[in-house]
Amino acid sequence: MLPLHAEPGDQIEPFTALRLLTAWTFEPVLLAVIILTGAVYLYGVHRLRARGDSWSRARTFSFVGVGLGSAVIATQSALGTYDTVLLSVHMAQHMILSMLTPLAMALGAPVTLALRTLPQKPRGWLLSVLHSRFAKVLCFPLVGFAFFVLSPWALYFSNWYDATLQSTLLHDLLHVHFIAVGALFFWPLVGLDPVPGRVIYPFRLLLIFLSLPFHAFLGITIMSATTLIAEDWYTSFGRAWPPSPLRDQYIAGGLLWGTGDIVGILFFGVLFVQWVKQSQREARREDRRLDRLEEQARKADQAPR
Repeated sequence: MLPLHAEPGDQIEPFTALRLLTAWTFEPVLLAVIILTGAVYLYGVHRLRARGDSWSRARTFSFVGVGLGSAVIATQSALGTYDTVLLSVHMAQHMILSMLTPLAMALGAPVTLALRTLPQKPRGWLLSVLHSRFAKVLCFPLVGFAFFVLSPWALYFSNWYDATLQSTLLHDLLHVHFIAVGALFFWPLVGLDPVPGRVIYPFRLLLIFLSLPFHAFLGITIMSATTLIAEDWYTSFGRAWPPSPLRDQYIAGGLLWGTGDIVGILFFGVLFVQWVKQSQREARREDRRLDRLEEQARKADQAPR
């Protein structure tokens, strides 16, 4: 069974505030994958605490509550029900799956949790993957950056997006693509997990800063377009309720521009705070090292000759 994939000819109720809250479509397979992922993570936390080790509740909430929770909202709520009917709804779904979901999951540090709880053999397999050349290339920050900023342009200004509307399978794979590309970009930048591609904080901040104009320019381009993206698909619904297809596209561009900048700036702030805290920790370590050297020198001077 696949998620509801509304097509031209279907009777679609108007998208209202009430429908936004009530038009949920539960897709068993996708929902089961999300629940299973959360269960595996929580089992890992349980095993860790059962042996007396600690694990941050904030990380658990970030991965399960925000990361997986946002994926459920994006695919099972009205956003999933209307994502083939209104481009603006699809764009909201796009931004959640490509930014909020992978960022929250990265803050949950699932790779670290796996390395601390897996048996020896599976742990060795995971380490082999993390140390592989393929992982090093894939997680190289500029590779994730290129996918993150260029794939939306390729999606909305080629036949790719039209194809995802006409095929339920491609539509579902597009959701996976959003999360995967977001993970490639955010995971090395968050830096909590020992994944390849982690770089110094100034370079992380630079990549986030450089990503902002790409989202803004794409959003403005979509807002100012006079031709419709996937025009044949959206006009064939023959909707009599607002917004009009062109107005809906304008809203979609605004969502892409606004949410991309908001999340980017917030993450920029998070990285800056992490950088300051790391600098303070390094300063304290250096102070302790100098204190030890000073103490050793003092004892050497006091020693009888």
